[in-house]
Amino acid sequence: MVNVGFICEGYTEWFILKSEKFQILLNELNLFAVGILNVEGNGNLLPRNIEKHTQNLQDDGADAIVILTDLDEDMCVTKTKVRIGNNDNQHIVIAVKQIEAWFLADTETMKSIFRGKFLFEYPENESVPFETIRQFYITKFSKGIVGPGDKKKLVLKMLNAGFSIQNAANHPNCPSARYFLNKLQEIANN
Repeated sequence: MVNVGFICEGYTEWFILKSEKFQILLNELNLFAVGILNVEGNGNLLPRNIEKHTQNLQDDGADAIVILTDLDEDMCVTKTKVRIGNNDNQHIVIAVKQIEAWFLADTETMKSIFRGKFLFEYPENESVPFETIRQFYITKFSKGIVGPGDKKKLVLKMLNAGFSIQNAANHPNCPSARYFLNKLQEIANN
């Protein structure tokens, strides 16, 4: 069993990482989450802040640290990784452009929510996938799934409907979810 500490930038990531499905995935990979820290904003993912969080997770027994953040407005993944910095046993995973794109990539869960056919061809091309999902819901049901900016309710609805990292990673045009799953497998095999 490899002990992993997670650092994420917001509640969407935090809820996903704390979810029962994700914990089952970790168990299947022979990984154990010693801690999941939400730093509440990608501006808090700077080296001076991450060092203390990394140290706390290592003190709790983490063999590896995984940082999960969004690309947001950064021009490229490399720029985001440079901004965050890199330490030994630290792995940075960047959802393109925002992690809610992974919801669009989970075709099975979206079919369940929208009660029928659903396929979103390029989820990572959406600048604000949360709003895209909200608009789909308004179009389909003539009411909002959640209010503007209410990401916490959306992630809980997605998790309750069956969202999984594996489903998102299986989408042919969601490489950041696939990268996250591959990174977890790599950590488990080292």
